[in-house]
Amino acid sequence: MLDYVVLCSAAFVAGLIDAVVGGGGLVLVPTLFSVFPNTAPATLLGTNKVAGVMGTSAAAINFARKVAVRWSTVTPAAMAAFAFSFFGAYVVTHIPTELIRKALPFVLIAVALYTLKKKDFGTTHAPTLTGTREIVYAALIGGAVGFYDGVFGPGTGSFLVFLFVRVFSYDFLSASAVSKFVNIATNLAALCWFGYSGHVIWQLGLLMAVFNIGGSLVGTRLAMKHGSVFVRKLFLVVVGALILKSGYDAFLK
Repeated sequence: MLDYVVLCSAAFVAGLIDAVVGGGGLVLVPTLFSVFPNTAPATLLGTNKVAGVMGTSAAAINFARKVAVRWSTVTPAAMAAFAFSFFGAYVVTHIPTELIRKALPFVLIAVALYTLKKKDFGTTHAPTLTGTREIVYAALIGGAVGFYDGVFGPGTGSFLVFLFVRVFSYDFLSASAVSKFVNIATNLAALCWFGYSGHVIWQLGLLMAVFNIGGSLVGTRLAMKHGSVFVRKLFLVVVGALILKSGYDAFLK
């Protein structure tokens, strides 16, 4: 019973973090591996996706009620993300991921330094891309991050937020809202693969999903109440934690 209390608590916190800036996997995935050390990693990752899909969906719906979502950006990005995430999940069984694992901390450091250096980065919402360019860039971002999520995964939500701010000139709040819809696509594609291959504990995933949704609703309300400045600060905290975790996994573990 204590194990389930720990998992549900972790699912709530993960949902809260994911709803604002992504990175909830930092909390829930290690907890699953700790509670079920003898379970196949693919099964734990697949079970995590059940909670992730539902929690992210709840956050997306909550954001859409309060934040103007540019569907002309979301649609091509989500479609490309779904296709390439599924392809990435397939490819990961045929290629080594060690190079990605070792490169990730340095990519995240560059993201953090850029955000810190640009003091006004993500504070103003002034979309600059429209028409064909908007569709092309959205599809490129969705496809690239979707493939990364299928192959490896850590920091997917945070990368989406950063790229929507950097490329589309969104503020952090709007970028977070848009990224949720794209993240649903990447998680759903991965869940399809894990479910098809039998790597999901559905009862546990659905239980965690209830608490993940609760955390997501709290997270979206905090983000909308405190705005882009709050989201930017939490983004830097989560990216910092990702740097430490990915650096440990790549070079010290």
